[in-house]
Amino acid sequence: MELFLKNRFWVETEQGKFLGEGRIELLELIQKLGSISKAASAMKMAYRKAWGLCQSMNEQSPKPLLIQQTEGKRGGGTQVTEDGKRAIQVYRKLQQNLKLYSATQNDLLKTL
Repeated sequence: MELFLKNRFWVETEQGKFLGEGRIELLELIQKLGSISKAASAMKMAYRKAWGLCQSMNEQSPKPLLIQQTEGKRGGGTQVTEDGKRAIQVYRKLQQNLKLYSATQNDLLKTL
């Protein structure tokens, strides 16, 4: 049986969890679908929970990751800001780097 290293990570502030896989997925879906409710539905998550996660991310970030629009033909929606897009990119890059590092450590597991 082959052993391999697997991991998960998240980013925290003094206030607690800031970014993690679920929050990043939520941001990506909001970016794609244009609304928190549609993103929450796609994730099979309650809107109230998704809203709370979005509010938490915005409160912990130096600049908003999301902005809500209340005007427009369809009554508004939510947009991921440039800072939010950068947060997604940085998180995904960290995730990729961690995966590459973990792969280099698998040889150590062969000594077990």
